[in-house]
Amino acid sequence: MFFDWLRKKKTPKKPQRPTDPLAAFDQLIEDLERQGAEIRKSAATLLALRGDLARSEARYVKRLDELAKRKALADEQGDGKISATLERDRSQAESLLNTTRESLVRAEQDGKLLLEAAADLGNRVAELRIERESASARLAVGGLVSTALQEQVERFEKVLAVDAARDEVERAHALADIYREERGEAVKPG
Repeated sequence: MFFDWLRKKKTPKKPQRPTDPLAAFDQLIEDLERQGAEIRKSAATLLALRGDLARSEARYVKRLDELAKRKALADEQGDGKISATLERDRSQAESLLNTTRESLVRAEQDGKLLLEAAADLGNRVAELRIERESASARLAVGGLVSTALQEQVERFEKVLAVDAARDEVERAHALADIYREERGEAVKPG
């Protein structure tokens, strides 16, 4: 506690936004692909669980059949203790069977939902890839147009510079003519 003031609080840094628009697309696509992989992994887990639950359901149904046969035999023989024990075992097996069936239904629903979510993410990634390619093409064309416009601006600046030089030459000639007139010299045709 005494040295708490010496410790610098480390705040988690937010990931910086990429300055390149295509990098933003790539980052989003990568994030969605990672999320899709996690969803597919969870769906696979639920599918495996569904198989285990289906086997457990079959096992409990089989056990209930065996208990029913054994109880019928105990009832025929008039053995009340065994009959009561078998009835308690049957009740527990039915409870386990019902729980297993509920879990099986939930696993199937959740698995279906996760598979749909994974498909939706896959479609979204495909759309983003198409959009990224379109953006890439537009940026490339924009770059070409910018380069062409830059060249046109440079040519225009050169034309303006030549015009300014012509104007300067004309001013120089005009100034020379003014000095000649002041000195009384005749203007030479040029």
